[in-house]
Amino acid sequence: MIRPVKRVAAIHDLSGFGRSSLTAIIPILSTMGIQVCPVPTAILSTHTGDFEGYSFVDLTDSMEAYIEHWHNLKIDFDCIYSGFLGSVKQINIVSKFIDLFGHNGCLVVVDPVMADNGELYTTMTVEMVENMRKLVAKANIITPNFTEAAYLLGEECNTNISEAKIKEWMIRLSEMGPDTVIITSVPDIRGDKTTNVIAYSKEDNIFWKVSCKYIPTFYPGTGDAFTSVLVGSLLSGDSLPIALDRSVQFITACIKASYGFKYPNREGVLLEKVLDTLKLPVIVSSYELL
Repeated sequence: MIRPVKRVAAIHDLSGFGRSSLTAIIPILSTMGIQVCPVPTAILSTHTGDFEGYSFVDLTDSMEAYIEHWHNLKIDFDCIYSGFLGSVKQINIVSKFIDLFGHNGCLVVVDPVMADNGELYTTMTVEMVENMRKLVAKANIITPNFTEAAYLLGEECNTNISEAKIKEWMIRLSEMGPDTVIITSVPDIRGDKTTNVIAYSKEDNIFWKVSCKYIPTFYPGTGDAFTSVLVGSLLSGDSLPIALDRSVQFITACIKASYGFKYPNREGVLLEKVLDTLKLPVIVSSYELL
C-alpha cells in the first residue's frame, strides 16, 4: 500500500516552551506535508538554554514499551530522525529502533546533538560521545555542527581550519558509516563574517557548500529546524544541494524575521512568521561545489 504522505519517526525531547526539539520539528515537517510520529525522550517545561528551574520528566523507562507497541502494529516509516539524547541508554534504544524499523529505503538521519561553541553540553560525557559514534555508524545522513564533528573525530575544535582539512574531516566521518555528512556552522577562513554549511556525498565523492552572512545573534532550536527542513526537502524529492539550500534559506529567513523584534532570544526564532515559505519552491539557489 502506498501512503498518501511520507512518514517520519522523530526521536527527540519535548520542551513545552522555547521553539526547539519537537515543538519546532512537528510544525516544520507538517507544513512540508510530512506526517510526524514523535518518540518523546523527555518532557521539559522549557528547553535548557538560558532557563532555570525547569521541570524535567525522563521518559527513558517508557520508550521501549512505546516502541514495542509500534513494532507490534507493524508501523513503518520513510525516515527515522533522532536528535538530542540524554543518556547512553537512550542512545542504545535509538540504535535498536533503527534495527527494528530501518528497512531498505528508510532514510536514517542522526543529528548528534552534543556540543557547541567548542564545548560539550553539561549533560554530555565521554561515554556518550563514544556511543554516539556507534549510532552515527547506522545513519544514512548525519548533521553535526562544527564542534560536534570535532568531538566525533577526537579533534581539537580549531576554528582556523582550512578547506582541505574540513574535507578530510568529512571523509573520515563518512568512513564511520553514513553516506552523507553535513556539517553546519563551519567557520569561513576568509574571515568575512560568513558561516558555511558543507555536505559530502560519499557515493558521488562530491562536496557541496552553502554560505550565509553571519547575523550577530543566537536563538536555540535552529539546529532542529535546519535538519527538519533538510529531512522534509529530501523526502519531497529534492536533491541534496537543493535540500541544503532550502534549509539554509529557511533558517536565515527565521533569524531575519526574528532579529528586528524585541523579545527574549531564549524563546527561539519566530517560526510562525515564516512557516508558509516552506511551501515555496527554491527559485534562487546559492549552493556551490567545493
